[in-house]
Amino acid sequence: MRRLRRTPALRRMVAETAVSVDDLIAPLFVANVERPVEVATMPGVVQHNFTSLVAEAERLAGLGVPALILFGVEEERRKDAVGSAAWDPDGVVGRALTELRAFLGDSMVLIADLCLDEYTDHGHCGVVRPDGSVDNDPTLDLYGRVAITQSRCGADLVAPSGMMDGQVGAVRAALDGAGFTDVGVLAYAAKYASALYGPFREAVDVRIAGGGDRRSYQQDPPNRREAVVEARLDVEEGADIVMVKPALTYLDVIAAVRDAVEVPVAAYHVSGEYAMVQAAASLGYLDGMAVAAEQVGAIKRAGADMVITYFAAELAEALNG
Repeated sequence: MRRLRRTPALRRMVAETAVSVDDLIAPLFVANVERPVEVATMPGVVQHNFTSLVAEAERLAGLGVPALILFGVEEERRKDAVGSAAWDPDGVVGRALTELRAFLGDSMVLIADLCLDEYTDHGHCGVVRPDGSVDNDPTLDLYGRVAITQSRCGADLVAPSGMMDGQVGAVRAALDGAGFTDVGVLAYAAKYASALYGPFREAVDVRIAGGGDRRSYQQDPPNRREAVVEARLDVEEGADIVMVKPALTYLDVIAAVRDAVEVPVAAYHVSGEYAMVQAAASLGYLDGMAVAAEQVGAIKRAGADMVITYFAAELAEALNG
């Protein structure tokens, strides 16, 4: 076998896994700010204003990146107990989707993260009961409202990420009932209660009131079979794509989900995974981009059809040569 590793051309010829620009999805943050704000825990990542967001999307499209996923950073004064700014067409995500669609047309796939935690004053992903727990079914009704608004504003795919039971079915029913039968659902099917989300929480400025957590509704890290059950349920409810999050610490889950479903599988190379590479690279401990390429390759090798990664632009530049 060593003879087939002798030159770069030979190695390319026999490669079992290849990452292309078409596999990449870029996560972007948008806020109602005068100028882009750097995210301290994620070097190279910013909270965009509307102007810089469109410019970054244009740059990504020029690099061949086919899709972006959008996260809103809402002002504190607009947050409330039910996250009503999430379904406001004049809110930060609604406005951003409208402007991106007007500028880009169909040249990029616009994916809207669909959750409430960025818009609630308590930081949870849904309606909260008096005892502090999240009330699943009333939350589903609100997810439907968000999905309709995001679709009206131009989303190609909505991505329910709250890990509520029945969220995909509720979103699909709401979309179909409002006439958005062509809008797809990218389901966070296995979103784990991970310690790797810290930098993301900084980026979207979310804190859970009282210091609580999301372990009662996000996936429990020790469990793999449960993730397969969740993914199959989401497909039955109408998911067009299912996703595993995080990616690197759950490669076995990606592989298991890939074997269990026929729809495309996405994986989220999350903020903590990004930040660790950037921190080590800044200290000269490793070649950051070489590690990023190796990690995304591993995610693809595990079975992911597409990868959401904060390295999307840099990887696209490298792949374009």
